Amino acid sequence: MRLDKFLKLSRLIKRRTVAKDVSEQGRVWINGREAKPSSTVKVGDELTIQFGQKLVTVRVELLSESTRKEDAAKMYTLLKEEMNKRDSDFLL
Repeated sequence: MRLDKFLKLSRLIKRRTVAKDVSEQGRVWINGREAKPSSTVKVGDELTIQFGQKLVTVRVELLSESTRKEDAAKMYTLLKEEMNKRDSDFLL
């Protein structure tokens, strides 16, 4: 499944166009490598997404072509949520 579609269906990002823009800006990594919107996501992959100053790491658990809102969270497991160290230095 395409990265931008997974981010939208899992509701990690609300809109597919936003998911596309975020990954084009180099703010999404799959298994430690920078990912493009068309990158393929597989079950077991670890995604790291930069939301402003926050880094969120999730593991892909399920791929589905469509999903209901209440089932979207089953598509991934939250592994880590942390402040981006580079940006947090400016907050002190």
